[in-house]
Amino acid sequence: MASSNSNTETIQEIMATYKSLPPRPAIEELEAAISVIKTVNTEEKQKLDQISIQICPQDVSPQLFSVLQEIRQTMVLFQSHEQRKEALHILNVDQTYQTFDELIQKASKCVLGDTQLDKDDDLKYPIGNFQKQPPISDESLLISNKISKVESFKGLVMSSSTKATNLPSGVEESEKLSMMKVAALIETIAKQDGKVLDLQSKLMENIEWLPVSLGKLSNITELNLSDNKIMALPQSITNLTSLTRLDVHSNQLINLPDSFGGLVNLLDLDLHANRLKSLPESFGELNSLQILIAETNDLEELPYTIGSCSSLVVLKLDFNQLKGLPEAIGKLECLEILSLHYNRIRKLPTTMANLTRLKELDASFNELEGIPESLCFATSLEKLIIGKNFADMTTLPRSIGNLENLQVLDISDDQIRFLPESFGLLSKLKIFRADETPLEVPPREITKLGAQVVVEYMADLVAKRNVTPHEIKRKRKGFWSWICMLFSG
Repeated sequence: MASSNSNTETIQEIMATYKSLPPRPAIEELEAAISVIKTVNTEEKQKLDQISIQICPQDVSPQLFSVLQEIRQTMVLFQSHEQRKEALHILNVDQTYQTFDELIQKASKCVLGDTQLDKDDDLKYPIGNFQKQPPISDESLLISNKISKVESFKGLVMSSSTKATNLPSGVEESEKLSMMKVAALIETIAKQDGKVLDLQSKLMENIEWLPVSLGKLSNITELNLSDNKIMALPQSITNLTSLTRLDVHSNQLINLPDSFGGLVNLLDLDLHANRLKSLPESFGELNSLQILIAETNDLEELPYTIGSCSSLVVLKLDFNQLKGLPEAIGKLECLEILSLHYNRIRKLPTTMANLTRLKELDASFNELEGIPESLCFATSLEKLIIGKNFADMTTLPRSIGNLENLQVLDISDDQIRFLPESFGLLSKLKIFRADETPLEVPPREITKLGAQVVVEYMADLVAKRNVTPHEIKRKRKGFWSWICMLFSG
């Protein structure tokens, strides 16, 4: 009887100890943890590699620069450690549970009187090992999943095996997410076949990379990563082949993955307010792309493959470092809005004549020396903003009158002195701005009276100039005849 009581007390202590463990991680949490550690390891290696190839400035001693590099490397390692911490904790908890599972199975055999129990049975997850860093691999995850699904714990463990934590279905609006929580959210959405992931301003300040598991969201259609501190998108993002809208504005992106063109169903892409210096050549594979917002970056050129983005309707490239546009821009036959405000462009390509659907062109605050005559074949143009090109812009194309649908024209702060004679054909012009432009023809007082007054003035001026010498002679003859008749009377 005493032995029975002692066994009962022992079983109770075993169960109490088991129940005192923190909640058992769900499979999704384990997958997320593994994804986080892989991502952090990749990020850490790339950062350390970048530091190792840095060149010492000429005005800094090599020894001092070496110390600086070591400090930078130490900071990278520390940041990586902090980002791994939560993921490693989850894996350690899971490994602890696996160790307990095996121990409880041994205890069950003792209670059931299993005489074959070997006191020296080796544990698959030995005591004490759970404190070490677990192996991070897909194989370890598979083993973990199998053990989580084993139906053991007969008699002794019973309902204790159901102890687990489920991820919440949503995220609080005010909550800033760690790398681990982002990875967990990705796993949840992937399992639920979600279509939208909105992480706008959701990430903690120290998160510069996204988990590689992002590539699991192959059915997602909308992804918003804006207003964070992301420096790079994972290569796996190109697995999101159902994606139609991607918003990554206001981050710290330096480049895009080389295979970015794999997002073949992308319709709307917002890249503005980053640090991009170029776009990958694969960009031309985005045949479905209709809207590209790439304002406020450091772009110096566009890839020649941009001409293959045949569905592009809106292209905004304001506030960059562009010195020109590729000739291939003329292949964008669906383009309606092209905004190039505040760049360093000196010439527009003549192929823009092919942009037969172009309605708005803003090339203000550049270094334009003029507008190509060929642009006047883009007769759908309704709005032409070419002001603030200052001393560089001295003339308008002679055939500007071909732009029969033009409603807005801004040549403010340019050095244009004479409007072309064909200006009088712009019958639909509603707004004409020429502030601080030293126009002589028409006079400045005329330009202040409104767009149509300027159009009529130029039309009348041309009409007067087009009077033939014969008509002038006939008029003069009539005048002298009238004088003679007057005096003869």
